[in-house]
Amino acid sequence: MIEEKALDYVTQEIVSKFTDYTYTVNIYVPNGEVPEGGFPVLYVLDGSSYFHLVKEAVRLQSRNAPKTGILPTIVVGIGHGVDMHERRFYDFTGQAETYTYPARFKGKGYEKHGGAVNFSTFLEKELKPSIQAQFPVNMLQQSLFGHSLAGYFVLWQLFHHQATFQRYIAISPSVWWNEHELFGYASTFIKERPFAYEKLFIGVGELETFMVDDAQQIASDLEKIMDIAFYEALEENHASVVPTVMSKAIRFVNKN
Repeated sequence: MIEEKALDYVTQEIVSKFTDYTYTVNIYVPNGEVPEGGFPVLYVLDGSSYFHLVKEAVRLQSRNAPKTGILPTIVVGIGHGVDMHERRFYDFTGQAETYTYPARFKGKGYEKHGGAVNFSTFLEKELKPSIQAQFPVNMLQQSLFGHSLAGYFVLWQLFHHQATFQRYIAISPSVWWNEHELFGYASTFIKERPFAYEKLFIGVGELETFMVDDAQQIASDLEKIMDIAFYEALEENHASVVPTVMSKAIRFVNKN
């Protein structure tokens, strides 16, 4: 693990034996007194795109937590390298016998899929223990955030290994992936438990067409057994929705 300090956060290169890949991990730790039980932690997928946005949302608003509802929180951004687009399609997708791209992709896609199991193991057995060993972490307030295909992975993680995090944020989740296989996972998840103690925030932009319906259906199915917030951001699209809903999502996961 290589560490580099920069401004108000630390950058570490972490080599995973489970995924055989090197991740760039940015870590922001709040200044000031450590709360009883440690700091909440928010793990941010696609960290090269969203770490700084989430970090600043937390840093600025946690200065006045009684008004904003956002607590001082450790933010961990998990980033890929120059092969980000190809690699995320591997890390963030579940195993399946076949993989089908929608017609709108016009036959274009990536060769490797189905790495979610290994990526999940990296999070649980390598990254999280590393963060917990270095910083005062509240083990009961750990959140996972993802947008788009990373939003698919957030839901996949909830359905397969829900106890690894207590709060989940899925923005514009790619429910469409592989012929909407997430609906099947959700159905099994619901049948296996009368109540789930985890919390889930789902956000989507009004202009994301079919993705709005997909996200609404997932939220509607899951609200029967768990605490869910669903938010449709008016006049927002796939590229603009994250900055619009991020503070609302962070407030939700901070609620007791």
